[in-house]
Amino acid sequence: MKKVSKLKHQVKSNMYYIFWGACTVAVMAGQIYVGAGYNRMSRSVRDLTEAIVIKMEWEELRRGTGESPFMPMVDPDDYIIWLETNDPE
Repeated sequence: MKKVSKLKHQVKSNMYYIFWGACTVAVMAGQIYVGAGYNRMSRSVRDLTEAIVIKMEWEELRRGTGESPFMPMVDPDDYIIWLETNDPE
């Protein structure tokens, strides 16, 4: 009977784990890269949306119609006006 060497099987097993370990690392690196890109893109879209909203608010205020949902019309009688005097009292 022939004696079977276990060394050959062990080398094959090591290469198997190295291969799948490298594949796992490659997939994880790709996921991190895509996630970082998505994060940058969402931040850019958020900044753009904020700029558009600010522009819309500015246009509504410049029209001065008082119909702006951002700046409701206030009755001038509701203002408290403080008068500055030079009296020390």
